[in-house]
Amino acid sequence: MHGRLKVKTSEEQAEAKRLEREQKLKLYQSATQTVFQKRQAGELDESVLELTSQILGANPDFATLWNCRREVLQRLEAQKSPEELAALVKTELGFLESCLRVNPKSYGTWHHRCWLLGRLPEPNWARELELCARFLEVDERNFHCWDYRRFVAAQAAVPPAEELAFTDSLITRNFSNYSSWHYRSCLLPQLHPQPDSGPQGRLPEDVLLKELELVQNAFFTDPNDQSAWFYHRWLLGRADPQDALRCLHVSRDEACLTVSFSRPVLVGPRTETLLLMVDESPLAVEWRTPDGRNWPGHVWLCDLPATSLNDQLPHHTFRVIWTAGDAQKECVLLKGHQEGWCRDSATDEQLFRCELSVEKSTVLQSELESCKELQELEPENKWCLLTIILLMRALDPLLYEKETLQYFQTLKAVDPMRAAYLDDLRSKFLLENSLLKMEYAEVRVLHLGHKDLTVLCHLEQLLLVTHLDLSHNRLRALPPALAALRCLEVLQANDNAIESLDGVTNLPRLQELSLCNNRLQQPMVLQPLASCPRLVLLNLQGNPLCQAVGTSEYLTELLPLVNSILV
Repeated sequence: MHGRLKVKTSEEQAEAKRLEREQKLKLYQSATQTVFQKRQAGELDESVLELTSQILGANPDFATLWNCRREVLQRLEAQKSPEELAALVKTELGFLESCLRVNPKSYGTWHHRCWLLGRLPEPNWARELELCARFLEVDERNFHCWDYRRFVAAQAAVPPAEELAFTDSLITRNFSNYSSWHYRSCLLPQLHPQPDSGPQGRLPEDVLLKELELVQNAFFTDPNDQSAWFYHRWLLGRADPQDALRCLHVSRDEACLTVSFSRPVLVGPRTETLLLMVDESPLAVEWRTPDGRNWPGHVWLCDLPATSLNDQLPHHTFRVIWTAGDAQKECVLLKGHQEGWCRDSATDEQLFRCELSVEKSTVLQSELESCKELQELEPENKWCLLTIILLMRALDPLLYEKETLQYFQTLKAVDPMRAAYLDDLRSKFLLENSLLKMEYAEVRVLHLGHKDLTVLCHLEQLLLVTHLDLSHNRLRALPPALAALRCLEVLQANDNAIESLDGVTNLPRLQELSLCNNRLQQPMVLQPLASCPRLVLLNLQGNPLCQAVGTSEYLTELLPLVNSILV
């Protein structure tokens, strides 16, 4: 038995590792405590650098210790000679590189390197670019390193064309590279800026076609990788639409002016500024949102004094100036009329085609054909199916409506885990199509029944609607944004799954509300209806609350002005 190596059992090995971990933990805690004591005592010397090196070398994600090192280095800057300081910086850079080898995705290490290089009079940016290249050689998807490379390239004034070529090399090696695709989306607008009058973010057609060819190679090579699909969507996208006042409405009965914006805004003395001119004279008013919450929204309104609505003049002119958005809109209230409005007749492209749109429809058509070709090869690829839907929306939402719904059915079967998201997206598109049809017909009645809707959106577009039918859908709530429908007189929402009425609040013209066969459980959920002064007919038949004791008495007390309550 002599001379034979004794093999430890698994229990002995586990115990030895436990003792080793305990010893390391004691050393770690002791060193950390010493650093904090020295910091509190103001002893920021090179011994702190040595202690923090021991800890950060094993755990580079200790952010407080990086702060300690910065404090020490700042103090030593004033004490060291230039030669000594240069040697200290060289040592620090080497230490940082060793920490990055321990954890290449350490936030604190990359941040400390940015801080250190930013304090040097003449940093060696070429060396930093080489460092990035080495780490991206190991992991080309390390977004921490990509962030640092963008910082270095900006500091070193590296031409965008060179950086674009660098992304080419990494994408060619591995298409599945979110950071590299994203970097291209930052570089291409710099290389091909649009004139001030042109749409920002668009690419020239020859560049666009070249990029589309590159990204098609990517998703034909690996159709299940999402990074190329996201970049493809960016390529076919466009910048946000210009700020605009969509609609201006004045009501004599409510003594109120309502304005609808192209994007959510927060109106106030320190935020977005609205100026109201009545008959060319400025009028100071208090702005609020329809639901009274005064958070960012598409619709804002204000009360008008009686002097601005009198019938002595043949008409009154109301002009709203949005100073932050550099936009304005004017409407006229004629003598003897109870309301007046001004609303732009917007096309589908202006309203809803912001996500995917380019000047040349031929490009979109070509992309649609390519995606359909890929879908034949990969019939269960969810990214391909979703892109087909978005392309058809961009080309012609009404023409492709039936085909889009068929693709949604296929997509839900392929990707059942995202069925709820897809239902909401489908609802959004169907609502957009209905709004476009209403826009073209120039009516104030909107029928959205029997569409299997799960969500309501774009309600700010319905400011002038007087009759709204939401029956026979799958809605679970009437959202707060519904309060934007200031002209709504009749609302039908029968045969849904509605449990909340938060949106049916402060509707000044609502007269009839039908909520048959929903899931309203308790009478108190009807509390918002008390804020609708003209409500005269309420139908609640088929809801669970109808079975509750005392419901009729409660509703009579809550809604004394409602003539007919059907339970």
